[in-house]
Amino acid sequence: MPGNRKSAGNQQRNNRSSAENRGAKAVKNSGIHRSPKQKGSNRNNLKQKGLNRKDLKQKHFKQEWKPGNMVYPVPAVLVTVRDRAGNDNIITVAWTGTVCTNPPMAYISVRPERYSYHMIKETGEFVINLTTRELAFAADYCGVKSGREIDKFQELHLTRQAASKVLAPLIGESPVNIECKVTECLELGSHHMFLAEVKAVHISESYLDAKGAFHLEKAEPIVYSHGEYFGLSQALGTFGYSIRKK
Repeated sequence: MPGNRKSAGNQQRNNRSSAENRGAKAVKNSGIHRSPKQKGSNRNNLKQKGLNRKDLKQKHFKQEWKPGNMVYPVPAVLVTVRDRAGNDNIITVAWTGTVCTNPPMAYISVRPERYSYHMIKETGEFVINLTTRELAFAADYCGVKSGREIDKFQELHLTRQAASKVLAPLIGESPVNIECKVTECLELGSHHMFLAEVKAVHISESYLDAKGAFHLEKAEPIVYSHGEYFGLSQALGTFGYSIRKK
């Protein structure tokens, strides 16, 4: 009957509209977003991502793991220390970073059983030396060999350089050396966190351009992630590029 056909047609259009709304909501929740100025259908966005609506649930399926450290990648820095008797050492630290801009502050977290720990506690000083592709072997070596057994500077043919504000030496081959003085030690558990003020920063002139701008990327810095060392490939953007007018 004509009335039934009209009713069935309306129902089909309502079903289609409802399905499209569900699909649009799924796309929105999936992280596939359009900018306010971007035009095009959700279907086109899915095609560009190589997905269909059935893939969305699988794409974002998650497993819950027990609590653990999953903030990766992280820096793998070489930390130099020296005790009051003049003995120094190099320890590789991945739990490190910036904690404050003004005053400039950084931190490292170290296990109390590590050979370098007592040196930091004794003097309250250390130097963070950034690592590069050329220092990747040294970064690994200094993380698995104890300074109780060997002189790591000598073993790795690294250059000791005098710091200006602390007793611990700088590593000459590192592009950036950050002298730090401890302000507080937080005994958190497996690791103790040394909060420190940055007292001096040394930059390798090899990576300065004619205008005095520093290009750390030319030193080929490395990061550490889940037991592996990685180089950085390419810049994806600069600060503020997401809102910069074209």
